[in-house]
Amino acid sequence: MDRRLALKQLALLTGGAVLIPSCDFSQESALVAYKKLQITASDKATLTDVVNTIFPGIKLKKGDEVDVPDFVLIMANDCLSKEEQSSFVAGLKAMDAYTKKTFGKTLGMMEAMEAAATYRQLMAKEDGQAAKVKDFLSTTKRFALQGFLTSAYYMTEIMPYTMIPGGYRGSVPVSEIERINTNG
Repeated sequence: MDRRLALKQLALLTGGAVLIPSCDFSQESALVAYKKLQITASDKATLTDVVNTIFPGIKLKKGDEVDVPDFVLIMANDCLSKEEQSSFVAGLKAMDAYTKKTFGKTLGMMEAMEAAATYRQLMAKEDGQAAKVKDFLSTTKRFALQGFLTSAYYMTEIMPYTMIPGGYRGSVPVSEIERINTNG
């Protein structure tokens, strides 16, 4: 065997062995990416329940199947100001306690229709305690909608993306119903 080749392969193997322990491929490490928010796994579960209330998966996929909660957290971590981030986190942390106190259950324990009705009631409340939760819900709804509408699932299966200018179709009857992607 060639000594140079053996030394080169040994160096690559040693370098790989040194780098592998620093790579963490577990799901829990995703929370480290949101350093500005300082959220826990239970906070992410609460956010997932809220996103699944917005996108319950009746006709389309659920919000967590399209990774919308991660998109919401990334947007909140990267795009909100410090005051907005603190308001978002305060509402997220107060969400379970407030819904349990007001409605007797958290969103995760409710059925889809009951959770949707609870969500609508929370958005309609005007008392001072609900202000944090309402602000959190409106921010989550805005980012969740943006994340869902720009997801690969939506752009490939629901509203298929076609390159501009698309194909020419000369004579098309007006009664023809076709989904047209206005973003493309």
